[in-house]
Amino acid sequence: MVRVPFRAAADRVRRRLGRTARPSSRSRTTARTPAAAPGDLAAAGRGPGRHPYLRALGMLAVVVLGAWLGLLAVGSIRTPVGPMDTTMTLRPSLTGGSKINVSPLGALELDSHIAPLRLDVDVDRLDPERSQALVDQPERFSNLQDEVTRDVAAGTRELAVRSCVAVVSGAAALGLVVYRRPRRALAAGGLALTLLAASGISAYATWNPKSVLEPKFSGLLSSAPSLVGDARSIVTEFDIYQRELARLVTNVTKLYDATSTLPVYQPDPGTIRVLHVSDIHLNPAAWHIIASLVEQYEIDVIVDSGDTMDHGSAAENGFLDPIRDLGAPYVWVRGNHDSRVTQEYLEKFRNVRVLDDGAAVNVGGLRIAGTGDASFTPDRTGPGSNKEAARLEGMRLATALRDQERAGTPADIAVAHDPNTARETDGTVPLVLSGHYHRRINEQLKLGTRLKVEGSTGGGGLRAVQNEKPEKVHASVLYMDRSTRRLQAWDEITLGGLGLTTAEVSRHLPEENLKKDAPGSPTPSPSSPSSSASPASSPGHSSGRPTPAP
Repeated sequence: MVRVPFRAAADRVRRRLGRTARPSSRSRTTARTPAAAPGDLAAAGRGPGRHPYLRALGMLAVVVLGAWLGLLAVGSIRTPVGPMDTTMTLRPSLTGGSKINVSPLGALELDSHIAPLRLDVDVDRLDPERSQALVDQPERFSNLQDEVTRDVAAGTRELAVRSCVAVVSGAAALGLVVYRRPRRALAAGGLALTLLAASGISAYATWNPKSVLEPKFSGLLSSAPSLVGDARSIVTEFDIYQRELARLVTNVTKLYDATSTLPVYQPDPGTIRVLHVSDIHLNPAAWHIIASLVEQYEIDVIVDSGDTMDHGSAAENGFLDPIRDLGAPYVWVRGNHDSRVTQEYLEKFRNVRVLDDGAAVNVGGLRIAGTGDASFTPDRTGPGSNKEAARLEGMRLATALRDQERAGTPADIAVAHDPNTARETDGTVPLVLSGHYHRRINEQLKLGTRLKVEGSTGGGGLRAVQNEKPEKVHASVLYMDRSTRRLQAWDEITLGGLGLTTAEVSRHLPEENLKKDAPGSPTPSPSSPSSSASPASSPGHSSGRPTPAP
């Protein structure tokens, strides 16, 4: 009974605060209002008239934090996916998507959806019994993709139910702690469930099934820092660095081959595999990397778009000798750092095809034409390549390509070091390769030719040691259809530069091939009756030589 006057005073204060009055009027009202206890004023401040926007933001913060804590505590499940034991979790995210973690070797990222939630799948281990069953019964591999799909669907449903419970429980529990009112706690749980449902609708509306066609894989060789050392020891321990980079490529590609069950582009046994390298710039580590890629991807032909050397002097020629032992035909064009002396030296190699002045060769099932760079810069004191000279050289190459087409021997690929030269071939060849920029460019030119510019396979060369941030090592594997001799897909391999051991491999499909190469789509029949057709395998079925597939 004693608190009744104080409650009446609190009610009057709340009503007064809810009105818009002049300062002087508020002060007079306060003067006439009996004093109230501090606890009652705090209760009055929580009334509906006191800062509604701040209260709404406070409630939202409580809901988000509580839902996140709930997901962390109980919002994950352990579920088998094929022969693997996995843990599935929903995580708050600004970009959404899905991430498959194969700790500690790397992660597979998919742009599967846009929502404030990301699906994390952690591969914990390979179950020995289920793995052995696959080995004992190889016919089960043909149904493995369907089995994985069912397992993922079942796990996702269970994860959705578990996440709803976790989100509602976490938000309601935190709301009860903060507000100490059951109604507020229930409101927080309901709002959390609403937000989760909205996120699910957003993920469903933006679901991109084609994201599995272009996954992105990143990995880290954890033991490499202790083996290689820091950047100051690169020169003294360069042999160790070379071996570790080559071993890194081998491990990453083997991991792709072992863990991939996604419905991505699968080359058939007749697919021609082209390794595109460029701008090695006297980096001896490049030969170890190329040799490893040739072995792992079973490369049919290597295309080098120039700048293999740095000064083009005769003293540097010995650097080229490892090309003899790479295990695949080597097609080469002169770059602006390569001299005629370099070119004449390479022409003596049995497995090397030097292209210049638009000449074409048949190698590895493809017809490749190319030309050397129009400029030569033996040092870095002078300007780079002359753009006008590069364009004129490109016009001569385009003329040679047209002449070959009229003669009934059209080229499948053109090669030129400078992209300015390569652009002039638009409309005369399906695919043109170049380098020079030390960065990748993939562009569909106006008349239909695809231009692919490769980065530096030598990581910018040994001068990269002098840079604050070393260039990365770039190479690409191109998958060419043997019947049509057209580009079907390509893998971009990116390794950390000098002193780094990161590795990234991503698969890409030409835009025009996305529909026909999607899972379940038939492979088109050969368009050229004169070319020998090879049997096409449907996606998801692999026969013949293995392919590291992200």
